[in-house]
Amino acid sequence: MPAGDEPNVREDTYSDFEELLAILDLERVGDDRFVGSHPSKNPMRTFGGQLMAQSFVASARTLTREGLPPGALSVHFVNGGDTGRDIEFHVTRLRDERRFANRRVDAVQDGVLLSSALISYMSGGPGLEHAVDPPTVPGPHTQPRIAELLRGYEDTVPHFVNALQPIEWRYTNDPAWVMRDKGERLPYNRVWVKALGTVPDDPMLHTAVMVYTSDTTVLDSVITTHGLSWGFDRIFAASANHSVWFHRQVDFNDWVLYSTSSPVAADSRGLGTGHFFDPAGQLLATVVQEGVLKYFPPPRR
Repeated sequence: MPAGDEPNVREDTYSDFEELLAILDLERVGDDRFVGSHPSKNPMRTFGGQLMAQSFVASARTLTREGLPPGALSVHFVNGGDTGRDIEFHVTRLRDERRFANRRVDAVQDGVLLSSALISYMSGGPGLEHAVDPPTVPGPHTQPRIAELLRGYEDTVPHFVNALQPIEWRYTNDPAWVMRDKGERLPYNRVWVKALGTVPDDPMLHTAVMVYTSDTTVLDSVITTHGLSWGFDRIFAASANHSVWFHRQVDFNDWVLYSTSSPVAADSRGLGTGHFFDPAGQLLATVVQEGVLKYFPPPRR
């Protein structure tokens, strides 16, 4: 156990992590057809991170070359999913070569298309390298657990309190609800994350867990830039599309820094961008998500 890690993690958080692994263990029901389930704790609609991670797993299970690394994933969300029903994942093989592969994965529920993902794979080999520098932030072991940050806000953000918690979060800044309570604004969010359990020794699963996690906090900077927060303010949000570019293999059994910000919000849409860094500061992945965001300000008195 790394220095500073406390052993008194709630036992049910480990069951949450086991549930995440279970929903990523898709059932093959035919040629390039898979079925995935939902966990026991769900938002009103199927969580976008779940759809993306399951789509990624379905795609990887059809690769003809073992170990071919992913290059990019791009998902468009079309309809909300019913959390009480399983989801079918239909994989279309678009390209298969020695160093390249492409897949399309359609997530379907009762004949309704929920999302469509394009996933590319590429073994590029050595070449030019550079990357943005990671932000300077406190280490994860010095930051409070998410449960501490939610204490006292149980009635304000119950959807966070009651959500599936398979990932350990350590914010390096105030989360949206604390920031809002202080009357402050913040143009970015930076949070350390890692699995609340042990991810099996399978690079594909480590990447799938990162894809799942990439749908958390990425749109927060859209609203914290304006001093707003979920729970305090009337905000409707829905993911429209989400892309991840994979630069290096992630180890989600170790801490990973997820640094996000928002370059623009316009026409009731907000764009969130993010970078995953390993503890050494290497850039692992880049994320861009567009969300539909409707803010309903309180009536003027």
